[in-house]
Amino acid sequence: MKKSPFNFLASHLFAATMAFTGLLMPLAAQAQYPAKPIRFIVPIPPGGAPDIIARVVSDKLSPLLGQPIVVETRAGSGGNIAMDLVARSAPDGYTVMICFDAMVVINPHMYSNMTIDPMKDLAPIQSLAVARSMLLVVNPSLPVKDFRDFIEYAKKASPPLAFASGGSGSQHQMSMELLKSRAGINLLHVPYKGGAPAATAVIGGEVPVMFAGSVNATQVRAGKLRILAVTGEQRLPIFPDTPTIGEFYPGYLITTWLGMFGPAGLPDAILARLRTETRRVLALADVKERIATASSLDVYNATPDEFAGVIRADHEKYGRLVKQFGIKAE
Repeated sequence: MKKSPFNFLASHLFAATMAFTGLLMPLAAQAQYPAKPIRFIVPIPPGGAPDIIARVVSDKLSPLLGQPIVVETRAGSGGNIAMDLVARSAPDGYTVMICFDAMVVINPHMYSNMTIDPMKDLAPIQSLAVARSMLLVVNPSLPVKDFRDFIEYAKKASPPLAFASGGSGSQHQMSMELLKSRAGINLLHVPYKGGAPAATAVIGGEVPVMFAGSVNATQVRAGKLRILAVTGEQRLPIFPDTPTIGEFYPGYLITTWLGMFGPAGLPDAILARLRTETRRVLALADVKERIATASSLDVYNATPDEFAGVIRADHEKYGRLVKQFGIKAE
């Protein structure tokens, strides 16, 4: 029996309506974002700079977004566990990561078995903070009083001195590998699962030396660590008598940044909302003060284009250094 023209038209209108509704549903979900709690994934143990930054930012960002933000630690494998979790999450803005630069721009050059490519599978959301310098610190029991003493001591040490780091490929290790190359010294690498455990090991005398993050300035001021030099371009105002390594080895420079990333494919509307509100948070005077006090970091409130350019440049730079120093995942 032939279908009536009315039935034929009605069936096509119904199909078109359903298709149009299917298109509108994701748009409606984006317009309502966020409609449930958001997870901040931190790839290192509590106490490190990413954990501190995540908590400072989430305190102010949560009211602006109208939803709770839960900070979750997913440490291990140099940050790869956290990156894998985030990259494989739904691109809906409910799972984001607060991480160091090394995890995104260094790990891909070191780990042959990575299941994701951070440069393709993660979406940069916003830069957050920058450390203008790493701190070369030693346990106070090490018989060196300044940077020159340390270099001479390291040259003569047999067996070689051990140095702690926050993990293979971390900025802690990269800073020491660069110093070893420039100064002609040999040290044994002892990786830990994050900068905080590494600093605890140096304070406790398990390992005598490391390049610590600026978050450890508190331990330096308390006399638990002795600072010998910094990796930045200029001396730090909080340690004006401490030289830069560049004063001894021109061209030596290591800085590090932290950023917020989500899975690739985040819709533009959600990406824009997260960026806009996060940049509002970073512009607050009390947030700048809290970040500086708690971690000795500076707020890094770059535009999306500026942040993307830094990521690309650092990815290329550290790729060359990893190859030069023959650094491998341990």
